[in-house]
This record gives sequence, C-alpha cells and structure tokens, in this order.
Amino acid sequence: MAFKIAFFDTKPYDRASFDEVNEKYGFEILYHKGQLNRNNVVLTQGMDAICIFVHDTADTAIIEQMAGYGVKLIALRAAGYNNVDLAAAKDKLKVVRVPAYSPYAVAEHAVALMLALNRKIHRAYWRTRDGNFALHGLMGFDMNGKTAGIIGTGKIARILIRILQGFGMKVVAYDLYPDEKYAREVGISYVSLDGLYAQADMISLHVPLTDQTKNMIDAQSIAKMKEGTIIINTSRGQLIHTNALIEGLKSKKIAAAGLDVYEEEEGYFYEDQSDKIIDDDVLARLLSFNNVIVTSHQGFFTREAMHNIAETTLQNIQDFIDGKTLVNEVS
Repeated sequence: MAFKIAFFDTKPYDRASFDEVNEKYGFEILYHKGQLNRNNVVLTQGMDAICIFVHDTADTAIIEQMAGYGVKLIALRAAGYNNVDLAAAKDKLKVVRVPAYSPYAVAEHAVALMLALNRKIHRAYWRTRDGNFALHGLMGFDMNGKTAGIIGTGKIARILIRILQGFGMKVVAYDLYPDEKYAREVGISYVSLDGLYAQADMISLHVPLTDQTKNMIDAQSIAKMKEGTIIINTSRGQLIHTNALIEGLKSKKIAAAGLDVYEEEEGYFYEDQSDKIIDDDVLARLLSFNNVIVTSHQGFFTREAMHNIAETTLQNIQDFIDGKTLVNEVS
C-alpha cells in the first residue's frame, strides 16, 4: 500500500510542485487547506506522515494525538521548526525539515527590499500611475562605499554578502560562532553586535528564532544604531520588537524597514485579506509608513525553491521509509 501523507496549510502552488515531484515517489497525498491545529488533528487519523508549514501547530497535545493515530513522521516543508514541540515529539515521532531550499531566493529578496527602500521604487511606482512625475522625496544614496551589517553568516547571508560586495559595499558581520577563515577569504570583518549597530548603514537579519534571538532588535539595540539605518528582515518576525521598530521609525532613527516577516503574521500572511479590515493595530500602523515595505513571507518563493522544497521533503520521507539516516532530522 502507498505511504499516506496528510498535507496541511496547502495552496495551489504547493499542490502543483509536490504533484510534479511525487510522480517518481508515488506517495498517497491528501491536501488540506486549513492549518494543523487541535480542531482538525483528527484528519491525521490513518496517515503515516504529515507535512506542515510555518503556521501549522504541532504542540504536545497534537503530537500525542497524532502518535495515537499511528502517525510516524512530521515532515516540515520549511527550514524553521519553532512551531513543533520537539521535546514532545522525542521517542514518538521523527521530525525532518528542508534546511535550505534556495538561499539565492531569500538573499535576492533581501537585496530587492534594500534597493526599493533606498531608491523609493514603491513610492515612484504609485506616483507615476497617478501622473505624478516629481522627484521630491525620492532621493536615495549610493550603496557603493556604504557599510552593510549582516547578523548571522549562514548560507543565505553569504550569498547576500557576495551580492552587496558587488555593489562596492563594506560588510561587517556578527555571528555567535564567527568563521574567521571565511571572513579572511571574502574580506569581511566580524564585530560585536554593538560595533555592527554603530557602523552599519543597512542591517540585514539572517538568524533563526531562538530564546537568545527573540526581540534582538528592540529599543536598546535601535538606540545604538546609526541615524538613518535601514533594517531588513527576511528571517523570522519575532527577531524584531515591532513597537520598538515603530518608535525608531517615528524618531527617524530608522530610515526605512523592509519586512518579509512579521511577529504576528499568522492569520494574515499567505491569505487574501483585501476585503477585510486589518484588526491588528500594530500591523496596520506599520503599513501606514511610506518608508516601510511589508511582503508576505515570500522571500523563498521562486520556481527553483518550490521544486527544491518538494524534492527534499519527499526524499526525507522516502529515507524514513527505507530506514536510512535522516540527514535533515531535527532532534
């Protein structure tokens, strides 16, 4: 019998990419639009595995119920796993993820946000549509010669660094585990967080969400930044204390912010909310700033990335079935 997998929080593009790749695996896939939660966990009954995304919930109660139903594997089709209670899953379910689907996609999206904010592309777009071709308020600056501060130097960050160096930017970086050999090879400097805040004209976040990184950008860190810093976040929303960011924007300490993630994005991101009132006052306030661009967690969203997500996810499942070492296991 075919291995049964229940997919949650699926969109048409998920079906398209996974159905294409599944032609060589032959799994029985059941797609569900809703996010996994305590109200619909019953849908995992009779399944061998589940496949979830960033806004699905796999807490202690859900994991225990799924294990009772006979589910053996949680396959995350994302890199992050903070929505899974790993302690509860231990000895009950295996957990696998997709650690890297296209670092180029996210790095290039970060650059797109930088360029759009610096050169006011979003404002120029709306102006010219209304027949306004004035340049007042659209002045940017040469990125050449400026300093980029990169927090976290994993795969995505290293691609971003290469791109920014192509612009002629100086790069300073912070990492809990600095790779000095890499720094020497590419010509960047590791500095303290305070040193990065003091030097950087643009700051880009590329760290996972942990107890140590949650709200790492807060009022105290913003106070240490250069006047007129641009902040980019394509990692996790909760890295930034949003109210502190808003205060920084109001005081003009922060010149602009490009956010592909938001700390309370669940319920908004990936969904069409255009016919509703946004009742999240903080998100509504962010969207009111003309120097803030919010994108809907789309940094990963390229054809190549979607194919890689499907390929890695289904290979993770096949490796589990075959009893092979799970190279992408989260423990």
